[in-house]
Amino acid sequence: MKISDKEARDMILKAQMLPGIAPVPPGKGATLATISRLGYVQIDTISVVERSHHHVLWTRQVGYHPNDISVLINEDRSLFEYWAHAMAYLPMQDYRFYLPKMKKFHNPSTSWAKHQLGKCKHLMPKVLERIRNEGPLASKDFKAQSHKKGTWWDWKPAKIALEFLFWRGDLMITDRRGFQKIYDLTERVLPPGVDTSMPARSEIGEFIVRRGLAAMGLADETDLSRFLQPAASRDSDWRMVDTKTVHKTIQSLVDAGVVVELICAQDNHPYYALSETLKKTNGRASSRKEVYILSPFDNCLIMRDRLQKHFDFSYSLECYLPASKRTYGYFNMPILYGDEFVGQLDPKADRKEKRLILQNIFFKTGYSDFESVLSPLAVLLVRMAAFNGCNQIEIKNTRPKKIAKALERIIASL
Repeated sequence: MKISDKEARDMILKAQMLPGIAPVPPGKGATLATISRLGYVQIDTISVVERSHHHVLWTRQVGYHPNDISVLINEDRSLFEYWAHAMAYLPMQDYRFYLPKMKKFHNPSTSWAKHQLGKCKHLMPKVLERIRNEGPLASKDFKAQSHKKGTWWDWKPAKIALEFLFWRGDLMITDRRGFQKIYDLTERVLPPGVDTSMPARSEIGEFIVRRGLAAMGLADETDLSRFLQPAASRDSDWRMVDTKTVHKTIQSLVDAGVVVELICAQDNHPYYALSETLKKTNGRASSRKEVYILSPFDNCLIMRDRLQKHFDFSYSLECYLPASKRTYGYFNMPILYGDEFVGQLDPKADRKEKRLILQNIFFKTGYSDFESVLSPLAVLLVRMAAFNGCNQIEIKNTRPKKIAKALERIIASL
């Protein structure tokens, strides 16, 4: 089945709950539904604006409140934290599919994991005993031993023990205070009725393919092999299932009519989509054009090569670069208008002064449809300021220069 490039983009964006999908109403139920639809939401520590996991949900939900996550984790127990593509919030209904990964950490195969285990194995029984007797604890509740402060792998041994017990499923994260993880025994966190049966490899393969296609709209075999799994660690302790199983599952679901093979106009490479997704699209691409400011860790952006291939948009987060080598700014966030990435902006929330500072707003070279995009962008920026506890917007630098005054004028009128 052949589809146009525009139809491919439309399928991707609709699956990601972006243009063409009605805004999700507020409330914790909608937050859970959004995370379930996306498959996961990556957790991130950077806080120049509201953290990425909150921004991803705010983008798709009118009236989203960051407290929803805490309620769903700590009270409802309908979400849990674990490693997927990266550290993420995951639907509790998917818990059993992560059990094989947890099992691997009882006898890790990678040299890195073995090294970590060697540093903390002697402390693990003591850590478990303290949490069993005292209740949920954070890393700071364990006295630091002499160690070199610095990178992630230089943690104090007790912190490594906590994380290793978490990786292998003895502990779960029951809550966060600020951004500090609070660990408790898994048996006290898992709600009654959660399926904890160990899935077969074939079950995990089907879970990955079905969940991945529902979340991505259409994808090739490589995309599906990376979904919910770290791309840099092929078949390691961190992966749920191997690439051969993903391949076999795709072919099985195609034969069963659950999955359809597609050819995009841009190439002759095979892609796949769920049959039900194609029935819903019915060959009609969305005509709605809305503006979105996406987090660098948004599910829609996280596979950069996929972004380049389908949207002709080359993107990289610049906070890891020296300031002298940045083009768009420290926390450059892409601007999506309709099905086109039209630019990037670099925001910073000055929470003390209640100002959202836009250090850069750069549209791509040659872009000219400012008459259409600036008004909805201004409305979105006002919403974004409020979400970050700000009531003022300061624009420092734009490209082209002329849009600064136009944006300021529109914002002042709102």
